[in-house]
Amino acid sequence: MGVKMNVLLLISVIYQVSAAHVKSTEQLKVKNTYDYDQVLHYSNLFYQAQRSGPLDVLGDFDHTMIPYRGDSCMQDGSDNGLDLTGGYFDAGDYVKFNFPMAASATLLAWGAIDFKDAYEAAGQMEATLNTIRWATDYFIKCHPEENVLYAQVGDGYADHAQWGRVEQMTIARPSYKVDAQKPGSDLAGEISASLTAASLVFATADPAYSATLLEHAKQLFNFADKYRAKYTDSVPEAAGFYNSWSGYNDELLWSAAWLYKATGDQMYMDKVNEFYGTPNPSQVSWDDKYAGSSVLLARTTGEQKYVDDAAKFCNQMADYQQKTPAGLLFIDAWGALRHASNVAFVCLEASMIESSSIDSNKFQQMALDQIHYTLGDNGHSFVVGFGVNPPARPHHRSSSCPVNPSEQCDWQDFDSPDPNPSTLYGALVGGPDGNDAYWDDRHDFSKNEVATDYNAGFQSAVAGLKGLALQGKIPQHNKTA
Repeated sequence: MGVKMNVLLLISVIYQVSAAHVKSTEQLKVKNTYDYDQVLHYSNLFYQAQRSGPLDVLGDFDHTMIPYRGDSCMQDGSDNGLDLTGGYFDAGDYVKFNFPMAASATLLAWGAIDFKDAYEAAGQMEATLNTIRWATDYFIKCHPEENVLYAQVGDGYADHAQWGRVEQMTIARPSYKVDAQKPGSDLAGEISASLTAASLVFATADPAYSATLLEHAKQLFNFADKYRAKYTDSVPEAAGFYNSWSGYNDELLWSAAWLYKATGDQMYMDKVNEFYGTPNPSQVSWDDKYAGSSVLLARTTGEQKYVDDAAKFCNQMADYQQKTPAGLLFIDAWGALRHASNVAFVCLEASMIESSSIDSNKFQQMALDQIHYTLGDNGHSFVVGFGVNPPARPHHRSSSCPVNPSEQCDWQDFDSPDPNPSTLYGALVGGPDGNDAYWDDRHDFSKNEVATDYNAGFQSAVAGLKGLALQGKIPQHNKTA
């Protein structure tokens, strides 16, 4: 009887695994097809348009597509005797907020690791490496000592009081740090995660750089773990813009999970066990890393508790999360598309977990539906410069200014009803309200601002869909790929 039962159980397990495999090869349902290659190209152009400092350090800046930008903020860090040039302007403004910038870099690097074939097929691997490197080069500058890390450059309130060209900006740009006396575990943990993920991206392309990134990542994790505090308690200047609502435990978990993936060192898995707890995330964002951690750990270790939590999150999103009438996951009114895109990316990652607990086809269909909504399935694109009736008035200073740099740019340009004179190719705007209503209005920053964290999960999700297209799961718009 015991032998018979064991045989039946074995047959059942084989059937479940086989069924999961069969489901993962089903073709997904599409309303329209889109040129993923062009979207990836444009998204990388968006990051170029957000560059601070000397634009062409990497020899790749596209002056033809982005003629309105020039070198800027060349004295960043000088108030503390440092060179903190580089990095990305956060959104439609000119502050460098390092916490969301690092979260963006981590999601971009994760996508570049797992969807490398897709990026290569799209001709966007080198551009994506440069998009990641632009952030990580800057983070290295921001980490001049083991227990010192710069959190922000620019005063958000003074910056937001102006509307003009960054190349002509004259206001002071103070730099703010965390250290052993005033620590920031969430900030240091997220930058550690971004550097670790990037070290894996560059492991083959630039081994020496990869080693440098990993060394900084280890030091930053130690700093984050030893001196524990929320970074916004130490840098209150950031609290009104990117407050650490979830605290620092999730970033300590996230960074330990990435370091375990990169090194295999049991010390980091011990830290994962310390920080994991019983997560119940409701989003994936620059502030909340629990869902991403569960998926990353499930893919790295295969342990059932992580697999179960990854499946729970993606099933919750697919089956129970509020949606607009047209099917967009509606998690938050501010930047609704960024939240939906982040879920799409993380659940594409979850779909690759090898377990009968994972409904790969459901997660992939959900991801496709969210990204295709963004690209135009509901009648218009939400990506500047791409597709049908895309946004023409994003809340973005540089592209809203007159093309002629000798013409003044000020609040009159902000108030203008006309489209932005320059096209901010590839930028994902905030998106609609809970009823799919959207107004292409520069004044509406919750729906029409852009940000580096908006594009990160979105770009990685598009790369994931490109990968599925290469596998034959999605009909391709661009037939040459």
